[in-house]
Amino acid sequence: MNRRRHATAAITVICALTVLASPALTLQASAAPLPPPPPKKSLEEVRKEIEVLYRQAAVATDAYNLAEEKTREQSAEIVRVARMIVEGREKIEDLKAKAGAAARAQYRNGGLPEGAQLVLTNDPQLFLDTAGRLKAGAKATTDLLGEMDRTQAQLDVYAKDAGVNWTKLEANRVRQAQAKKQINDRIEAAKKLESTLAAEERERLRRLEEQAQYRAQTTWLGTGVLAGLKADTTPEAKKAIEFATAQIGKPYGWGDEGPSSYDCSGLTQSAWGSAGRPIPRTSQEQWRLLPHVNIKDMRPGDLIVYFKDASHIGMYVGNGAIVHAPRPGRNVTIAGAGSMEILGVVRPM
Repeated sequence: MNRRRHATAAITVICALTVLASPALTLQASAAPLPPPPPKKSLEEVRKEIEVLYRQAAVATDAYNLAEEKTREQSAEIVRVARMIVEGREKIEDLKAKAGAAARAQYRNGGLPEGAQLVLTNDPQLFLDTAGRLKAGAKATTDLLGEMDRTQAQLDVYAKDAGVNWTKLEANRVRQAQAKKQINDRIEAAKKLESTLAAEERERLRRLEEQAQYRAQTTWLGTGVLAGLKADTTPEAKKAIEFATAQIGKPYGWGDEGPSSYDCSGLTQSAWGSAGRPIPRTSQEQWRLLPHVNIKDMRPGDLIVYFKDASHIGMYVGNGAIVHAPRPGRNVTIAGAGSMEILGVVRPM
């Protein structure tokens, strides 16, 4: 009897353990296999991806620089209009004071208009004198009222202009903020991608960048593009080249115009500005607004614009080389003029 009770208890325990264990077994059996890890990117793929990110940051930098320039212009215009409004109001007050003086003069005459006094006089000479003054006074009053109307109309225009300029200013500030976020996002993405590489891989990546630039430069030189190019240039171009080359070794800084760091168009603008030739702020505006020259007529001091979106620019310094501010994480340097995709050449002078 005891053996039967013990056997029954053992069977009960075994069944309970089976019930408790079965869900885990079921889950383990039904669990899907883990997906294989994604294939590791090759260094060349990483290089191209980083290059695209920095190119996108360069385009956004141009948008930021243009918005910043427009913001400065609009701010200056708002200040100018505000001064004109102040001057207009002061002029209105002056005209009102003159009108008040005329009214007080009439009051001193007993409130009797000069025309009435003229009719009542028996003195012929006084009649003539008063008639002259009356005519001159009427013209002066008409002129005064006309000037007040014109000044008030100008104030209305200035007020409208101020509103328009303020709206433009705010729109440019929004564009600046959007471009700034895009720049930072792209640069951070590129840095994050590069940070996943070991030190040895980062060095190999740098060599891959140099090799890609060398291949592009060799192909460009192989076209015979330098044959017939003249080395002589203008005194202003020489000054611009001297300035640009003196910045070699300074870091790239997006939106920067010196003196401690530069972006690509900030360097070219500052260089030509030092030579007394103001040029637009961004590489896209430099490409759009400066005179274009054929590459076979290129000379030192000219600016070479790169990529279809005109997102990069450098200064040609002769012998197939440029000085430029490459990208974040790099310094102003000398590079092959054909090491990137050339869009065209512009000449500030």
